[in-house]
Amino acid sequence: MEPNNTIDQITQKMIKHDSGSPKRIQHFLKVHRFAQLIGRAEHLDEHTQFLLECAALVHDIGITPCKQKYGRCTGELQQIEGPAYARRLLSPFHLTPEDMERICYLVAHHHTYHQIVGMDYQILVEADFLVNLFEEQATPETIEQTLTRIFRTQKGKELCRMMFGVHNSAENA
Repeated sequence: MEPNNTIDQITQKMIKHDSGSPKRIQHFLKVHRFAQLIGRAEHLDEHTQFLLECAALVHDIGITPCKQKYGRCTGELQQIEGPAYARRLLSPFHLTPEDMERICYLVAHHHTYHQIVGMDYQILVEADFLVNLFEEQATPETIEQTLTRIFRTQKGKELCRMMFGVHNSAENA
């Protein structure tokens, strides 16, 4: 199956999954687009780019199940519940077991910011932060701290600086 066609089909399934919640739909669409942009700028190979985009689309799939099961949704709970729902949504796409495991790993770790292994993981975290910092109306101090602590890719740093007008001299080095 054509990767772009698969991404479109996963997008449609996620829109259906989050039906009635335009905020969550808008969120994952923005995270996906930033992940796509950063991944391309960082020259990910086609396969890693595909896995990154799949993970970006389903990264918050655990929100609704967490709210139903626990009455709340923390990042930690999302990481626990999300992979099973991601696996279920993605199963019709006949991904290899290794690809399914990698996507589920990213879903299970996208709120864990230490020991980030792999450019797909790093980029997913950066894309999610770009959207969350805006949606949560983060303070300039929080944005600068996040830029310094979390962002590693050149494109992610550039986007963060442009979006939020951060001109941290230490980060410009």
